[in-house]
Amino acid sequence: MRFESYKPTEGDKVTYHGYSLGQVKWGNNDVPWMLDVGTNYTIESVEYHSSHTKVTLKGIAGRFNSVHFTRAF
Repeated sequence: MRFESYKPTEGDKVTYHGYSLGQVKWGNNDVPWMLDVGTNYTIESVEYHSSHTKVTLKGIAGRFNSVHFTRAF
């Protein structure tokens, strides 16, 4: 399955699609063990880096690689 990438912004609703350890290790992100695949979350903040983007989610502790998510419509 291929997901389109997008530039996340604060307040976006996103759907979580799981992770790989490589995605987590890239940029020293947190492991999203507490998230449920297929569940929608709201982005609280975004950190843009040269080769990856980290997001925090409302009500969830941690900083996660944005590639774990797609925009929810």
